[in-house]
Amino acid sequence: MSHTPSRRALLRGLTVSGAAVVGFDPAARTWAVSGSESGPGLAGIPPLDGTLVIDEASLAAASEDFGHIVHHRPLAVLHPGSVHDVVAMVRFCNTHRLPLAPRGQGHATHGQAQVQGGLVVETATLADIGPLTPDGTTVTVGAGARWSEVARATLAHGRTPPVFTDYLELSVGGTLSVGGLGGQTHRHGAQVDNVSELQVVTGAGELVHCSPTRHPDLFHAVLAGLGQCAVVVGATLRLLPAPRTVRHYLLPYDDLQTFLDDQRTLVREGRFDYVEGQVSADADGAFRAYTLEAVAYGPPVGPAPDDTVLLRGLRHNPSGVEQADLPYYDFLDRVAPGVEELKEAGLWTYAHPWLNLLLPGRSAAALTADVLDALTTTDLGPGVVLVYPLLRERLTTPLLRTPDDPVPYLFAVLRAAPPDDTATVDRLLAANRHAYEATAAAGGTQYPVGSIPFTHADWRTHFGPAWARFESAKRTYDPCGILAPGQGVFSTPTGGRPAPGDAQGAGRSGSTPMTLR
Repeated sequence: MSHTPSRRALLRGLTVSGAAVVGFDPAARTWAVSGSESGPGLAGIPPLDGTLVIDEASLAAASEDFGHIVHHRPLAVLHPGSVHDVVAMVRFCNTHRLPLAPRGQGHATHGQAQVQGGLVVETATLADIGPLTPDGTTVTVGAGARWSEVARATLAHGRTPPVFTDYLELSVGGTLSVGGLGGQTHRHGAQVDNVSELQVVTGAGELVHCSPTRHPDLFHAVLAGLGQCAVVVGATLRLLPAPRTVRHYLLPYDDLQTFLDDQRTLVREGRFDYVEGQVSADADGAFRAYTLEAVAYGPPVGPAPDDTVLLRGLRHNPSGVEQADLPYYDFLDRVAPGVEELKEAGLWTYAHPWLNLLLPGRSAAALTADVLDALTTTDLGPGVVLVYPLLRERLTTPLLRTPDDPVPYLFAVLRAAPPDDTATVDRLLAANRHAYEATAAAGGTQYPVGSIPFTHADWRTHFGPAWARFESAKRTYDPCGILAPGQGVFSTPTGGRPAPGDAQGAGRSGSTPMTLR
C-alpha cells in the first residue's frame, strides 16, 4: 500500500537532520531524503500525524535499552502522532518486509524491544489517559502512559489499579506484554490479569478491539505475549478503591527457610495487601540477611492496621523491625529516590544482566540458596535481590507461564555492572543461563524481563501447552512475521525466521548469535 505523499505531509512527518524523507528504496533497504539520488522503485511513505526519524541520535537511542548489553540498530524510528500512524507504518512494513518493534520506556534488559534493520515504534506519544467510567471500575489509557501517570490520574478519583511493579516509570503497554508482577499479585494476580479490553494493531496492520469475549484468541495472545502478535496501543484497566494511607513493615530474618515459610503463610492467609522480600549481604559479604516487606492498607480499603494482629506468629527478629505509615502514592513510588541517586552517581547507565525466575515453591529454598551462595557483592553491584511468593490461582493469563505449584516464588537478581566490562557481563549472562537450567529442571520458568540467553527451542519449552495456540495466533495475526524479533520467540533477534527445529540464540552487539548450554 504505497502512494506518493504530499510535500506538506513529508515536511510535517518525516525528518533527518532537517531534510525530508521522501521514500524508501526496497532494493537498497534505505530511506531516501530530499536532495539525494533515488531509484525509480522508490516507495512513498504514508502521510503521518507524527514523525518518522532517521537521524543518528534517534537510531543510536533505539539501539540501546536499560540492559546496555544488546545493540540492534533500526533503520528508522516512528514517534506516532496517532494510533493511525501505527496502522499505516505496520502496513508499510508488511509490504516491504521490514521488522518492527514497539518500545515504551526502553526498560528492557536484553534487546527485547530492539530491531535490526527495521522500524522501532516509540509508544511514549500514545499516552492519553481517559476519564474513569461512571462507576469508577475501569479506565482506558494509551499504551505509552506510565504507571506513575495512571496512578496519579486515578487517585484523583479515589481509585487505583490493583497491581503495580516496584518501579512506576514503565509503560502500560510494556508491562502488559510480559505480565506485570508486584507485591499485590498474591491478592489480585498480575497486571495482565486486570485488563478488560485491549486496543491493538495486529502484525497485519488491522486496528482491533479485543477482550475475553471479543476476539478472545487475540486478547489472550497479546497479554504476556511479548509483542509477537500485535502492537498494544491502548488498554482498559480494572480499578479498585484506593487507601489513603498504608502501614509499611520491614521484618528482618537470618534464616532462609523461615523467611520463605513466613512469606508463604502471609500470602495464603491474605493478611497483608502487599508482600515482597529482599536478600542482602551480611557483615561477611555473604547473602544471608533476609527482609520481609509487608504492607497493610488503611481506610477506606480496610481498618486501621493493628500490629498485634498483623505480626502474630511471625518468626522475624523483633529487635530489628522497621515500620512507617505512608501516604499511598508515596508507598507506590518508594523506589524513586533511590533511582534518582543511581542516576546522579552515573550508575543507572550500567549494564543490567538481570536474572528473573519463577520458582516452584517446593524448591524455592534450594534454588535460591544455590544462586545466593555463589553471589558476590561485586557481581551484584549497585543492584538488589528480590524473592517473594505469588498465588498461582490468581494468575489466569495463559501466556504468563508459571510453575505448577500453588505458591510459586519470584526470584530476581537485579545485577548491575560497568557496561564496558564485557567479560564480566558475559560471565554473568552465562551464570543466568546456568541458574535458569537448574530452575527449569525443577519445574520453574523464567519471568521474561531479564537477560537469559534463550533459544527458539527454549521458548517452545517455556510456553509448553500454550505454545500451539500461541503459534497459531502468530500465523493468523502476524502472517509476515515482522513483529518484535528481538524477543527471539519465532525468529532470530535480527528478524529472520529460523528453519524448523533451528535454535538461534539472542545476540550481543549486532547480530552475533549467542547460545550457552
